[in-house]
Amino acid sequence: MNDRDFLAARFEESRPHLRAVAYRMLGSGTEADDAVQEAWLRLSRSDASTIDNLGGWLTTVVSRTCLAFAFTIEGGAIIAIALIADPLRLAALDVTILGE
Repeated sequence: MNDRDFLAARFEESRPHLRAVAYRMLGSGTEADDAVQEAWLRLSRSDASTIDNLGGWLTTVVSRTCLAFAFTIEGGAIIAIALIADPLRLAALDVTILGE
């Protein structure tokens, strides 16, 4: 087994966790799959020998990719992210949430 095959096997071991993280952040199976695929593409282009904690690195990439996806969604995506991150801070703002 060469290095690339080993890396692919490790990625596949992490895939269910990564998809679960992405799905919880995005609420869409299709977008979750896209975020996980982006993590694989980034991993395949990186120097994996410099990654000390592959699971943590992949989770970070998926999380950041999900945030980037969420910010590109039209509508109240930024408000939704703020609500998830800190509902008390959002409540202190005078914000009208779309759809209410």
